[in-house]
Amino acid sequence: MNKIQSALECRDASVSFSEPGLSVNVLQGISLQIESGQSLSIVGASGSGKSTLLHTLGGLMTPTAGEVFLAGQALKGLPAARLGELRNLHLGFVYQFHHLLPEFSALENVAMPLLIRGTPVPSAKEAACAMLERVGLAHRLKHKPAQLSGGERQRAAVARALVTKPSCILADEPTGNLDQKTAGEVQSLLLELVEGEQLALVVATHDLQFARRLSRQYELRDGRLTESDLI
Repeated sequence: MNKIQSALECRDASVSFSEPGLSVNVLQGISLQIESGQSLSIVGASGSGKSTLLHTLGGLMTPTAGEVFLAGQALKGLPAARLGELRNLHLGFVYQFHHLLPEFSALENVAMPLLIRGTPVPSAKEAACAMLERVGLAHRLKHKPAQLSGGERQRAAVARALVTKPSCILADEPTGNLDQKTAGEVQSLLLELVEGEQLALVVATHDLQFARRLSRQYELRDGRLTESDLI
């Protein structure tokens, strides 16, 4: 299947939160286009809105103003079922904490997005097995998260994000909970897999060294996103 050129786009997106006597503008007029095969990093201080931006891009949060387009489809106003279907088809998510389901094996966790999509169990497990092999976990298929190391759990989370062959990966501090050596290994793995599949990748991170490895760098400050050359 040919991937569309623009995997994900937002146009003049803003997010604000209001309560009596208080209004906070978290994101202000952000426009961004991410094409297949392109990687970009978003850096910024804690509380600057990086996670809010990723949630908005991923359709998990509706912008107060502006539009988000996934695979050319505007997300605003879509029924929840259709929104969930689009996310399942076109997005993969990797978080700082793996969010693997503790009662299921690595194989079952990675197969889960395909099963939710309606893929037959044998096909879903075959695809999950192949993806776990690609991330170096062929020997850990039957292990539950508690039996895996931190790096192995995050590798499984990467496999789960990629198993559906999405158009775009959104990663929120994907190695922020790992030691430096393991973080570097997982970062290299993620970049290698994304490049090999020609996916779009958006990473929110505090790790400037990791951010520099992506093709474009942005900084989020005072609710505004600006392209920046990280020194």
